[in-house]
Amino acid sequence: MPHFFDDIIKELYPEGGEFPELGGIRLENHRGMLPTGETAQYILAKENIEKRLQIQQFFDTTHWFFKEQIITIDAVKQGEPLMSGRLILKSETVHLLLYGEKLKPKFSPDFPAKEVFTQLEWQDLVVNATVQNQIHQMRLWVKHHQTLRENWGIGKHLLPGYRALFYGPSGTGKTLTATLLGKEFQREVYRIDLSQVVSKYIGETEKNLEKIFTQAENKNWILIFDEADALFGKRTQTKSSNDRYANQEVSYLLQRVENFNGLIILTTNFKNNIDDAFLRRFNCLISYSKPDADERFLLWQKMIPENTTLEDVDILRKIATNYDLTGAQIVSVVAYACLQAIEEKVSILKNAFLLKGIEAEYLKEERAFAYL
Repeated sequence: MPHFFDDIIKELYPEGGEFPELGGIRLENHRGMLPTGETAQYILAKENIEKRLQIQQFFDTTHWFFKEQIITIDAVKQGEPLMSGRLILKSETVHLLLYGEKLKPKFSPDFPAKEVFTQLEWQDLVVNATVQNQIHQMRLWVKHHQTLRENWGIGKHLLPGYRALFYGPSGTGKTLTATLLGKEFQREVYRIDLSQVVSKYIGETEKNLEKIFTQAENKNWILIFDEADALFGKRTQTKSSNDRYANQEVSYLLQRVENFNGLIILTTNFKNNIDDAFLRRFNCLISYSKPDADERFLLWQKMIPENTTLEDVDILRKIATNYDLTGAQIVSVVAYACLQAIEEKVSILKNAFLLKGIEAEYLKEERAFAYL
């Protein structure tokens, strides 16, 4: 109802005139009047000063409206009354009120992140005992962190949120762990698209990240920064203005990550590329490694589709022992072998299919391959 406020003004002032008590503002695209803080004050409190002051508190940064990003008041120029700022009702709030369901953010320049899912379960993640124990600690934090902070009296000693670094070769389960955490605790998991975040222009990277952190605040989301060394890399000695600005960017990230009250997971292939200041602030650092022969054998067993048979029942143990592959590479090999079987209209995964698939993975890394 874009004419809502204009109809009220016409009724009160049929001959036209100013109505400063009602406030309001007009923008370029929307031709109707948009409400400001002054509009809320007039409708809810009229001339009652005490009630007007109470309404102003709704827009304080300590109020749950602000913390939950329900409704905020737009910033005004210096010297103008605070309440003359436009009321901003978040699109997620509007959607929830109108349709009774939560609106998920869309990938855009204002939110350069995509939600990621998995159909796998925890038993599908094959990692060593040390990594399993560290992941278990993360699961305990997600499950009990509110009780720890509020009921056990140590919240004042802890930083808000939880920060984890997963490092190790690609395809070893880093992103899968994050999505499984989200699946278990029914939390949305968003992977940040660094190509949309990092900018060559001074200050733009920080602005892009701030949009993400602001939207994610108090949402119980899990944020994943893949290839995190592109953002959280080591600071360098200042030899030029570019170095100085790059170091400022890392300092901003350090402060913002510390203050974020959700779960942040950084993944990288090389731990040594991450700035030491970040490493000291992580709640846990988990080292993912390539699976050993026994772990590879378990992965092969899990990957083979139930509606297929193997040409040689001992082939999985042989290839697990002889070929050093990650979990992601094993998935690719099995997919390759299945495609060959489908093409030949058989349900048997021949040894040749599997070995050809392994050879293809070795060629990607330019490694020497030898047939069994």
